[in-house]
Amino acid sequence: MSVFIVDSNFFIQAHRVSYPLDVAYSFWNKVKQLADSGFIMSIDKVKDEIFDNHDLLSEWCEANLPDDFFHDTASSIESYRLVTSWVVSRSTHYLPNAINEFLSAEEADAFIVAYALDDPSNNIIVTQEVSEPFRRNKVKIPDACDALGVRYVNMMDMFRLLSETF
Repeated sequence: MSVFIVDSNFFIQAHRVSYPLDVAYSFWNKVKQLADSGFIMSIDKVKDEIFDNHDLLSEWCEANLPDDFFHDTASSIESYRLVTSWVVSRSTHYLPNAINEFLSAEEADAFIVAYALDDPSNNIIVTQEVSEPFRRNKVKIPDACDALGVRYVNMMDMFRLLSETF
């Protein structure tokens, strides 16, 4: 069974743009249902990014997501080394600030790719980021995934793959 690993922007863009918590109850009920059933999960670094804001979204996550929803990335250190090696090998393409930001311990991007890389045949990243292979000032999750053989989809494609509606 594939597991969908959701990026921070899955929650943040939904909350701030497309599916506000005070309007789109069916969306958030579906997210809770998928989390409770184990179809979606995330990582500790995403939790840090969400909970750093201390807003309605972090309150919703605290109240509605299972205790084991955010997985520890400490076990993904070998995969993280592969992600690091890949991005450093691209230092003639990416600007130093882009590499530093991607690899920052405060950012979830490299860690979510590494976590998915632990089991690439079953893990699928869900991100709203779009591939920009020629961009030099930002490393995008889809570009790292393409280089490292990790599958990714956007939010709506995830719902389609799960045959879910809301």
